[in-house]
Amino acid sequence: MIDTVGGFFLMGGLAISGFVDWRIALGMFIGFLMLSVEVYLAAYTLGKFRLSFAKFGPTEIRILLALGNAASWFFPGARIFGSQYRIFDVGGLVAIAGMAVMLVVSMICNTVKLYRAETLR
Repeated sequence: MIDTVGGFFLMGGLAISGFVDWRIALGMFIGFLMLSVEVYLAAYTLGKFRLSFAKFGPTEIRILLALGNAASWFFPGARIFGSQYRIFDVGGLVAIAGMAVMLVVSMICNTVKLYRAETLR
């Protein structure tokens, strides 16, 4: 629950600050919640609790957030791709896409594992 509340305040704070569009912050929070549910269900059904996907986990996400924070500190109001998009907007869209891919791959792998375990009976 602490991770969920922390994610809520992190994404809410980013949205209120204006560093990221509120819709992107909401998308990142929803992606985080969906991945959390997948991890918790896999832990319950398969007995395997996994936080990292393809060697990318919470520590790497924190490092990327720190780099984005440093970039916004040194280059306030910086925009990329022809001054149309903010740094955290692009990073947020990449994060949403990454979480979506991780979610789909994890769902497929876990479904296959559960199907195989069920058919062995």
